[in-house]
Amino acid sequence: MKLDEIIKYCQDNLEGIIVVDSWGERGIFYNPDNKLKRGIYVLTIKEKDGDNDASSNLNREGVFRLNIGLRRSTFIHLFGKVPKRPAKGCTVTMEYDFAEIDKIIPHPIYAWMSWICCLNPGAKTFEQLKPFIQEAYEYAKEKYAKKKV
Repeated sequence: MKLDEIIKYCQDNLEGIIVVDSWGERGIFYNPDNKLKRGIYVLTIKEKDGDNDASSNLNREGVFRLNIGLRRSTFIHLFGKVPKRPAKGCTVTMEYDFAEIDKIIPHPIYAWMSWICCLNPGAKTFEQLKPFIQEAYEYAKEKYAKKKV
């Protein structure tokens, strides 16, 4: 899958979202009618390493990381537990290769917030990610409704 194909999938299937480019990533936010400054995160696509996030080695040619925020219960179902928040500049303490391509794994920094990720998902892996994207979208809608905009 190409980065733009993932964004198009979201635009075609998730009503009320906006795409924002910032901080070396593209964010998909739930923000119907642009009532919030940005909106509520659904997912991000990070295209380069940052000062506090280089564990995925995204500076490799053509490598990007799809990041999806899930409910805590789903994360625990997938990985057994939610790790503790890492110190600034560190990764979570979990036994994963955060630079592995085409595998659904905990997010190297935000797993403590129940985020998952996948570097350069292939077509088969992206099919497995679609229910997680839908969950993240529904979760964002719930958070948006609580904001009473």
